Amino acid sequence: MPYRANPLIWVMEFSNQFIHHVFFWLHQPDNIQDRDRLIQGLRTLVAIPGIQRAHIGVPAGTTRDVVDASYAVSWLAVFDDRAAQDAYQVDPVHLAFVEACGHLWTRVVVTDSITA
Repeated sequence: MPYRANPLIWVMEFSNQFIHHVFFWLHQPDNIQDRDRLIQGLRTLVAIPGIQRAHIGVPAGTTRDVVDASYAVSWLAVFDDRAAQDAYQVDPVHLAFVEACGHLWTRVVVTDSITA
């Protein structure tokens, strides 16, 4: 989602939503084919009901001390509420993704957040 300068728009667009952000580290971090396989797998997840917005990313190349760019790929999904995210976790498409791509990663970090 593009950044918008007006903070009221940001609050309105994400108010009361559940944000699920996942960071993946690959077994072979320099293997572009593995990274692309993971990205292709993540693209299948957008078919899951309940996902309002999604973003697949890779490190932006920023080099500030506070930036952790050690991950290979990130997945951000926005849900209306926790119940929708809970349903996503057990959806057959999500389970198939984990089965098909789980061998690619060595570490996963998940951050879930709601509007403060």
